Amino acid sequence: MGDSNLQEDTMNKGMIAALGCLAIIVIAVVILGASAMGTYNGFVKEKQNVESQWSQVGNAYQRRADLIPNLVATVKGYASHESQTLEAVTASRAQVGSINVTKDTLNNPAEFQKYQQAQAGLTSALSRLMVVVERYPDLKANQNFLELQSQLEGTENRISVERKRFIDAVQTYNTKVNQFPGNLFARIFGFKEKAYFQGAAGSEKAPVVDFTK
Repeated sequence: MGDSNLQEDTMNKGMIAALGCLAIIVIAVVILGASAMGTYNGFVKEKQNVESQWSQVGNAYQRRADLIPNLVATVKGYASHESQTLEAVTASRAQVGSINVTKDTLNNPAEFQKYQQAQAGLTSALSRLMVVVERYPDLKANQNFLELQSQLEGTENRISVERKRFIDAVQTYNTKVNQFPGNLFARIFGFKEKAYFQGAAGSEKAPVVDFTK
């Protein structure tokens, strides 16, 4: 009788210990799962923010591209012999338009760099056009040109703002992807670093678009 009670007591203690271990494992799994879910949702949120800001950058650049045909046509009306400069602007705009840009471009540093270089080329061509405009007072006084100037100034400022917001969003996302322990979950869930603008010194400021001087 005594041996039977001892065996039963031992079995009960073993069962309690096993249940205790199981409970610890279940709790650990729940905590790990909750942590993984929270980290995953955080990645998703930051990724969507990056893509949203990328879209805003694209909208600002597209607005600039849309202004260029009218700008070139207006300048040409007063300075048709400045064909080389006008053609450079038109060609740079076409180069930008030839690049198929999507949110997937953020996962391709080479394509992103190509896009950035094309936009920089267009900015440079517009800067040269500004120099040409200085030679034509009548052009600078043209009402249509003044309206285009105002719109272009606003667009360049918007590009600067949206680029800055995009860079901030990407840096936040990339930091989460690389920091421990988030980097472990990033590998599991397939979240990778995003490309972003590498601006030259002073590029955080919008180019001065002033034809009135």
